Amino acid sequence: MFPTVRLRRLRRNATFRRMVRETTLSVDDLILPLFVRPGTNVRNPIGSMPGQNQWSVDTLVEEAREIEQLGIPAIILFGIPKMKDATGSQAFAPDAIVCRAVEAVKKACPELCVITDVCMCEYTDHGHCGAIRNNRDGNPDVDNDATLELLVKEALAHAGAGADMVAPSDMMDGRIGEIRANLDDAGFSDVPVMAYSAKFSSAFYGPFRDAAESPPQFGDRRSYQMDPANLKEAVREMELDVDEGADIIMVKPALPYLDVIRYAADEFEVPVAAYNVSGEFAMVKAAAERGWVDEKQCALESLLSIRRAGAKMILTYWAKDAARWLVE
Repeated sequence: MFPTVRLRRLRRNATFRRMVRETTLSVDDLILPLFVRPGTNVRNPIGSMPGQNQWSVDTLVEEAREIEQLGIPAIILFGIPKMKDATGSQAFAPDAIVCRAVEAVKKACPELCVITDVCMCEYTDHGHCGAIRNNRDGNPDVDNDATLELLVKEALAHAGAGADMVAPSDMMDGRIGEIRANLDDAGFSDVPVMAYSAKFSSAFYGPFRDAAESPPQFGDRRSYQMDPANLKEAVREMELDVDEGADIIMVKPALPYLDVIRYAADEFEVPVAAYNVSGEFAMVKAAAERGWVDEKQCALESLLSIRRAGAKMILTYWAKDAARWLVE
């Protein structure tokens, strides 16, 4: 009891604080999302995500070399195709933009882990995450089982191009088992699956949809992305994905769902990833531009809180900045 116990004793200088720190943030925890599109010498700034760009394959390779030099262990690629159709066929076409990007990056930076997003929303002309059919009410909706076939094709195409890991983000029922079984049958049993297991229907995705040019052309994604109110359902989703063969499970977004990350880290033996999404990034950027907050301090505090909640891997647009800040 006070005055014998004085917790401030170990806060009084930077060395003491460093010695007793319970959670640490490392460059090894970071994964940088990147957007790749057709063309050459493309560096298209993304207006709603300051400092982020759409890249062509050649400029992406230059960016990958810098990322590797910073010590960031992994990137995750999102593709913007030259054309879109109802089934997102450019996701798995022979010249698919993500496949070309994977081949180029792995050739230039063989030690950099290249993860690929496996979903249809960037490739469909309707902007939804799978094949569309009318539901019982006569309204268009995503056909779960028909979409599984498309996701398997996409995952196989990415693995065939040399992707180190595939990351299904669509939230279709059963897709982890289907992808795992087909990867194994095709000789890709060593390719891990990072499942977007608890992906919530969130208001924080807006800037990403600008970056990936993938807003839904009708309705929304609530019939397949999760209700933000539901923790128990998120746990069921994660359990099913682990049972189906997921090597890593992910919670998305991160900051509004730290409780879900904590539960996942406590409950499951597989590593937990969290996506510090575009809206979380853009809000701090906007406030920092107005002088309301310190971007560096807010970003590092946010990333540290995600680690403290239990995430071992953090997908974040601050990865390059954080790598530099952590050295400083």
